[in-house]
Formats: sequence, structure tokens, C-alpha cells
Amino acid sequence: MYAEKLDVASGEKIVFDEILVVSNNGELQIGAPVVSGAKVEGTVLQQGKEKKVVVFKYKPKKDYRKKQGHRQPFTKVKIEKISL
Repeated sequence: MYAEKLDVASGEKIVFDEILVVSNNGELQIGAPVVSGAKVEGTVLQQGKEKKVVVFKYKPKKDYRKKQGHRQPFTKVKIEKISL
């Protein structure tokens, strides 16, 4: 699973305890706003950046050009256990 950058080192365990939806044996539990007692455990595999996105702005006939790049940081997490 890819998530927004989390402040956890690579190789460490992480627990998500604010779960919105859980499916258990075909039975769907939807939280209001979260499912109480549900948690997801995983291990952080790596921290990285996505591929570069080029942002190019210009105004015709006005000699205005601006080229900018952006790389969004992410955290790659391996989900190991989903419990209720």
C-alpha cells in the first residue's frame, strides 16, 4: 500500500487504528466515523518519491513562461494483519 509520507523509519512496525470500513467474511462494517476496535498492522518497506510531474505555465504573446517540477513523497507499507 502506498500512503502519504509518514514519519516512520523504514523497517519499523506501524499500526493504523482509525479505520473507516472493514469487511469480515463478506460482512461489511462501516464506521460512524470510525469502526471501534478495528486496527491494521503493517511494516514500512520504504520511503520514496513519485515520478516527476512537470508544471508548465505560460501566457501567450506576453513572454511569460515558467517550468517547474514536483515529486510527491510517499511511504510504502506492507499490510500484515487486519483485526476487529
